[in-house]
Amino acid sequence: MSVPSATDPASPIQWHDRFVRELPADPDTDNESRQVAGAAYSRADPTPVAAPRMVAWSPEAAAQVGLCDAHLKRSDWLEVLAGNRVMPGMKPYAACYGGHQFGNWAGQLGDGRAITLGELVGVDGRHFELQLKGAGPTPYSRMADGRAVLRSSVREFLCSEAMHHLGVPTTRALSLVRTGDGVMRDMLYDGRPAEEPGAIVCRTAPTFLRFGSYQIHMARSDEDTLQALVAYTVRHHFPSLLSEPDAPIDADVVHALFAEVCRRTAVMVAHWMRVGFVHGVMNTDNMSILGLTIDYGPYGWIDHYDPEWTPNLTDASRRRYRYGHQPNVAGWNLIKLAEAFFPLVGVADGLSRGLDVYRDTWYAEQQGMVAGKLGLLDYRPETDAPLWSDLLDAMQLVETDMTLLFRGLADVSSAVMAPSDRLAALRPAFYMALTPQHEAAWSAWLERYVARVAVDGRDDAERRAAMHSVNPLYVLRNWLAQEAIEQAERGDSTRVQALLDVVRDPYTERPGLEHFAGKRPEWARHKAGCSMLSCSS
Repeated sequence: MSVPSATDPASPIQWHDRFVRELPADPDTDNESRQVAGAAYSRADPTPVAAPRMVAWSPEAAAQVGLCDAHLKRSDWLEVLAGNRVMPGMKPYAACYGGHQFGNWAGQLGDGRAITLGELVGVDGRHFELQLKGAGPTPYSRMADGRAVLRSSVREFLCSEAMHHLGVPTTRALSLVRTGDGVMRDMLYDGRPAEEPGAIVCRTAPTFLRFGSYQIHMARSDEDTLQALVAYTVRHHFPSLLSEPDAPIDADVVHALFAEVCRRTAVMVAHWMRVGFVHGVMNTDNMSILGLTIDYGPYGWIDHYDPEWTPNLTDASRRRYRYGHQPNVAGWNLIKLAEAFFPLVGVADGLSRGLDVYRDTWYAEQQGMVAGKLGLLDYRPETDAPLWSDLLDAMQLVETDMTLLFRGLADVSSAVMAPSDRLAALRPAFYMALTPQHEAAWSAWLERYVARVAVDGRDDAERRAAMHSVNPLYVLRNWLAQEAIEQAERGDSTRVQALLDVVRDPYTERPGLEHFAGKRPEWARHKAGCSMLSCSS
């Protein structure tokens, strides 16, 4: 296969349509809200907007799909990314899926405000879907308008790219466009809707299939569509599971597929925990079959460490999707995916082995994460498990910024530093003054840490560099995103671009960027958009 150029805007764009061509379609082409049976998707064109204006784009995401800056500067591409133009070769569609939301089966959901334009072949030969989020209603919109507001679109655009550069498996964001139209939303669900500026994000991924894509067909006893979708998934996205390209998709292949999804999901969640990310709405329709972070809604980063924290206003009472519970929720969601695959295999043993893969991978990844964050050469359960557990307890004695704590810990010398200086290296991470009792607890833990590091015999400079490579300095804290949103709503996108530049290199300290590495300011503690967010977007 010839690889397209990522630098020549004059090269013709060839759109691909494997999903549309190979999977069963909704025969009804009317764009009206309805139940869609026996189909993986419905054809749906974007709805044009009044006055599109480019806010920002990601050059790296563009290059990945075979585009370049020159493409995104062109007026015809602006029209495409705003939903005002469908290029030749595109066959836009909205996918059909269901899902468990907050632990309850919700039935048909589907792409209610997302429309996939088609696929491009990237510079590495892989196919990438381009999907517009906020491009108007589809047959799955129910009573909604299919639109998205600027605040949620800024957050999704920035977070997609931030997660990529953090090394977290994720979908990508190509562009952010203001529509020129207003959108009515009740942001806090308090009965006070208001008009907000509308926007559209173009996001990319090899596929946007999610657990709910398979669940909906199992729930409807539609084994034919389920089988077709699984076959499509394996042949295009997991071809290494086949002994040869045309091999049948039998029970062994389905078991192997499920085990690989379990493995990738465990790796993804371990990365979330490493950087302090809380997804906020881990419904099964928000879980990627590729193990990618998908659907950036009411997410957040841990400021002061609290395993019970969730940024999701809707989840404030139950806290199902709290930070510390994410590995368990992912396991529960995988059980639901196993149930969806069950009609294709007939027995549960192979699927149970896949769940074992999730458990074993999670434990291995967690241990590697602990060793990495602490700067240890390897993980020794007898010493490192209690050392880690006691550190997490100490972080809750006093409000402790998770991101800054691990950056400061890298500056603790293993031998020559005085005990008071060791504690001083951590003080920038504390949100309040330490009491004598707090100081004693932290000093005692630091003594144990220094002794453990000494066992490795690692040079301090080497350990510091290793810790800085896995413990970021710049993360997309909610209050930073909110500052960018408020400026963008006033028509100034410079902070959006500044944040995009910052998150491109999250591990390297750079002069002049101190604001982006600071602790949460007090004004943001309870501010809407900073402390808690809704799914209203």
